[in-house]
Amino acid sequence: MHLLPGSTHAPTLYSLGDSIDAWAVEALRSVRGNRLIVVGCSVGGSCALEIAALAPERIAALVLIGTKARHRPDPTLHVSVLELLQAKGLAAAWDTYWASLFSESASSQVIDAAKAIAFRQPLQDVARGVTVFHTRPSREHVLSSLPRPIVIVTGEDDRAPGPEASSMQAAQARHGRLKVVRNCGHYVPLEQPEYLNAVLQELISEQQRSSPEQHLR
Repeated sequence: MHLLPGSTHAPTLYSLGDSIDAWAVEALRSVRGNRLIVVGCSVGGSCALEIAALAPERIAALVLIGTKARHRPDPTLHVSVLELLQAKGLAAAWDTYWASLFSESASSQVIDAAKAIAFRQPLQDVARGVTVFHTRPSREHVLSSLPRPIVIVTGEDDRAPGPEASSMQAAQARHGRLKVVRNCGHYVPLEQPEYLNAVLQELISEQQRSSPEQHLR
């Protein structure tokens, strides 16, 4: 948040609508400028891809963390997650679906902090996020068509999508780069924030050198 002082925006996506398209539209409305570095982790990365699909002319670069551009819908899993949330609550869903996405190397403090963030969300917002995730379209064409840098970041211990799939996505992108983070699972911003900030600072500096007269956001 402090790498571009006064020019950084981090929207809370859950309340922006019931589809990834709605999230992207509202996120774009909330920020000015036509030189955006869009960063997203997991379903946030899916939103970043959707933003690039909607407004490629406004994109300076994408940073996709633990994100899979290709989506094969799994309606059974979608329904199962929603049913568990409704029947047993957020704690049961956390233990079943999300706790295991952290690396075994992650400290208990990191996991506890992430759990506290999750548990502060209203149940209906989490359910909405689950639905948005499971109903999102494939956006592989964004990888292959966007004429801007796309940095693919993955923890080496991530399983969703993980290093192999992330490597394939970086190769598919016209200007793709792969960053594999050691001792890290799915949630790089929480597990290895210093590493991620270094990646972002490198990208920001590169963009500033390429067009110093244009303002980044």
